[in-house]
Amino acid sequence: MSRANLKIPGAVAVTAAALAFSAHGQSIESGHEPFAPFKIGEGLYYVGASDYTSFLIVTKAGLIVIDGGDAPVGHQVLQNIRTLGFDPKNIRILLNTHEHFDHAAGLAEIKRAAAPDVKFYASAADGAIVAAGGHGDPFLKGDRFYYEAVKPDVTVKDGDKVSLGGWTLTAHITGGHTAGCTTWTFPVTVAGKVRQALDLCSASVLPGYKLGKTETYPGQTEDYRKSFAFWRSAPCEVFIASHGSFFNMKAKKAALDAGKADAFVDPAGCRNFVDRSDAHFREELKKQNP
Repeated sequence: MSRANLKIPGAVAVTAAALAFSAHGQSIESGHEPFAPFKIGEGLYYVGASDYTSFLIVTKAGLIVIDGGDAPVGHQVLQNIRTLGFDPKNIRILLNTHEHFDHAAGLAEIKRAAAPDVKFYASAADGAIVAAGGHGDPFLKGDRFYYEAVKPDVTVKDGDKVSLGGWTLTAHITGGHTAGCTTWTFPVTVAGKVRQALDLCSASVLPGYKLGKTETYPGQTEDYRKSFAFWRSAPCEVFIASHGSFFNMKAKKAALDAGKADAFVDPAGCRNFVDRSDAHFREELKKQNP
């Protein structure tokens, strides 16, 4: 989640720059401006908006979509899939990184347009909140953050694999940003070489989150620690994430357009993102627990 001027009960108004956090040296737009779809690797396409991401995987047995953005982005995802020449009716699997509205509010529209036997996969903690349309989130409360509910067809645990048409994606529960935040990893061929892709859920500590002695949800602080340990250990060659700003999507797209076929192969950028995010988490933890 990362959104401009959010109204959070009992907390501060949140700016886009704060949510992208200054440690990244970035700010973002509102997030759901239309963005032209494009190919990242063999069978892997970007179909999201200007910052709220969505990824399309084309397999021999149908389509996989990761995340739906907010409600306007859900419509854009379907249009982007059609623009690429694919039919949303062939979507067989729908995956989610986390339950915040800017990644889950578009899921219902996408699922309606998908194949009748489409399966929606989500973690237990976040899937329960998506099934309640955003209700039950321990931090984001109010109509601004609620959306059309989608009940998961399959609950994924840490290490579970999701396979379709020769592709296999692995779910990693990387809590902290949300209790069931899910990072997805999978191999993909880019510029003729098989690479390990990592779709990072989110490492952000939202302004107003409580860490340490008092937590936004029980166990949140330790969840962040475990997640940073995983992200450091996991192969991350093709670095993608729930927000385009996290992996410098627009700059990489410009490099791709200029002829750099492996523009999204960025293990150093992945490591730097994790390091900066961890430093921000530790700084916030220390500030709240002097």
